[in-house]
Amino acid sequence: MFACVAIVLAAGKGTRMKSDLPKVLVPVAGRPMVEYVLDALDAAGIDRTVLVVGYRSDLVRETLAHRKRVTFAEQAEQLGTGHAVMMAAGALADHDGAALVVTGDSPMIQVSSIKKLLAEYDNGQPACVLGTAFKDNPAGLGRIVRDAAGEFLGIVEQKDATPEQQAIREVNMSTYVFHAPDLLIALKSLGNNNAQREFYITDCPAILRGLGREVRARAVLQPVESLSINTPDELKVVERVILDAPQSTAGSQTR
Repeated sequence: MFACVAIVLAAGKGTRMKSDLPKVLVPVAGRPMVEYVLDALDAAGIDRTVLVVGYRSDLVRETLAHRKRVTFAEQAEQLGTGHAVMMAAGALADHDGAALVVTGDSPMIQVSSIKKLLAEYDNGQPACVLGTAFKDNPAGLGRIVRDAAGEFLGIVEQKDATPEQQAIREVNMSTYVFHAPDLLIALKSLGNNNAQREFYITDCPAILRGLGREVRARAVLQPVESLSINTPDELKVVERVILDAPQSTAGSQTR
């Protein structure tokens, strides 16, 4: 098995959660939500994990001090997901293998999905493999646009999507495997020419494709992984799924 470095985006405050805690430390069924993500990465055999921290970073470091495979990178100013990955770029400087990028607020991430994405990367080592999923109600999520042959063209955010693109059910899940040297190239070309003046990791696959690199989008993520936690109500939904699911789907897969 090739070496893999995971980058976990965990710098946000999570204002809508109505908590003073960093978002990734908000308890989900009694555990900080990021613990589920780190457990999944460990179970998938990830060699090293870099957690990008920002808001109340000292508390995050203290809470996760027992995680011996985890190192930390600081994002002092939150300037977008792409900027967060830039803060962890030092860990990839001498790495010629896979770089898995996931979010720390995705406690429903599945070990099986991570393994499928890594296996896809191992098959030819493309510049990027996006993990996607199909949702009956994709509102608010970036759509995966493909060409006539079914190959990846880009990610279109809902606010920028045409009516035809808004009808697409395949969505971006903020789960990527990059070839580390290609990711570093994409990060150098990443701009912030948008309304928020932020750098977005979602732009990296299109940058790489524009450079002639191979980018694949694979719908290997399970519907349950699309459950996000941005509000207390969404937290309750995820907790019910975790507590009610059989061990095979919400225990060994996420813990």
